[in-house]
Amino acid sequence: MDYDVLIVGAGPGGIFTAYELCQADCSLKIGVFESGNPLDKRKCPIDGKKVKSCIGCKTCAIMNGFGGAGAFSDGKYNITNQFGGTLYAYIGRDEALSLMRYVDQINLDHGGEGTKLYSTANTAIKKKCFENDLHLLDAQVRHLGTDINYIVLQRLYDELKDKVDFHFRTEITGVSKTDDGYVLTAGDRSFSGRRCVISVGRSGSKWMETVCSALQIPTRSNRVDIGVRVELPAAVFSHLTDELYESKIVYRTKQFEDLVRTFCMNPHGVVVNENTNGIVTVNGHSYEDPKLHTDNTNFALLVSKHFSEPFRDSNGYGESIARLSNMLGGGVMVQRFGDLIRGRRSNASRIAESTVVPTLAATPGDLSLVIPKRILDSIIEMIYALDKIAPGTANADTLLYGVEVKFYNMEVEIDNNLETCHSGLYVIGDCSGVTHSLSHASASGVYVARRILDTL
Repeated sequence: MDYDVLIVGAGPGGIFTAYELCQADCSLKIGVFESGNPLDKRKCPIDGKKVKSCIGCKTCAIMNGFGGAGAFSDGKYNITNQFGGTLYAYIGRDEALSLMRYVDQINLDHGGEGTKLYSTANTAIKKKCFENDLHLLDAQVRHLGTDINYIVLQRLYDELKDKVDFHFRTEITGVSKTDDGYVLTAGDRSFSGRRCVISVGRSGSKWMETVCSALQIPTRSNRVDIGVRVELPAAVFSHLTDELYESKIVYRTKQFEDLVRTFCMNPHGVVVNENTNGIVTVNGHSYEDPKLHTDNTNFALLVSKHFSEPFRDSNGYGESIARLSNMLGGGVMVQRFGDLIRGRRSNASRIAESTVVPTLAATPGDLSLVIPKRILDSIIEMIYALDKIAPGTANADTLLYGVEVKFYNMEVEIDNNLETCHSGLYVIGDCSGVTHSLSHASASGVYVARRILDTL
């Protein structure tokens, strides 16, 4: 055997699996395989000047590499079972929260000390939301910021690099089972190991489906989240973000009874592109350092869609909408809320005259030509609902970027050890369809590492 443990993916799940294994037994031979680059070589070419939009790099520096898709996010670790995944359904609620707090302490020990832990407990905002038929979910939120998150990840890498074999720019093309373990194939190379942990994140969802098909691992259809990223003056949401930082608010629409939720709130942040399997979508980042703050706050409004027989390809549905946006806008589109309500497309002059200065160079357009009516109507209704607790949300100059799509892997059938039907093969993090957040994915890595240590 080349390794005691093979880990596919160097996102939070893979990192914390390797970290916990090394903490317990430094003699273990561990190989981590990542299609992207080391953290210090992850550079997106978009600079807003010479390169203003996605150029389709072979490996997206925002989505792939050490740290995963969360490396350049705003570093929010939500300590809660109310959202971020259903890890608790496999390992228990108390265990899930305990592991999330353990991950939080590791982050503090590696450069996150001094960052603030926000909480929704005992807040008057919850009552205000209830009064307007909005529901604020409970959570503790550790905000590292994109800048501090980078420091934490770099220190974790520095601690692991002499204990773990990292194989960067190594795309795994196949996973096969042997009599005594597993073999990973990467082009004309192969690597063997006694145990295998797969943690390839949301961007690896399509690849994960091929692995499950090849190894006959049962899966269940999952959801896809489709929506827009809202950008408005930071003052509009300051009474929420100053106290809570991240406010997860859910609304059930009157028209369709669909659930719409806020997601990934970035006070004083920036809107960014991200490339998933060649499809350009939108996301948001924010920084802890006040020098890097902007005058705007951005957040996503997402509508979840579940599909049943005969259609089961939820990711394919989301991709088709994102591709249509790319077709019409050459990438991400942006539209003023006032233009959307008036039924007209935004153009460059209207965007330039807007009181909200966009932080992303996106193509002005008409989102109603891209997003299905039911989803767009639900988003509009949610904006008016939010305007009741944050007046100014429904202003004409509020910017909507589209589309934002959160792809989820089809939920992989795993047991309470997060182990598949094949002994020694574990699937964790967002590629499992079980976790949807940095904290849950990291916690799943720690959990599996401890299960592996019990069996070796």
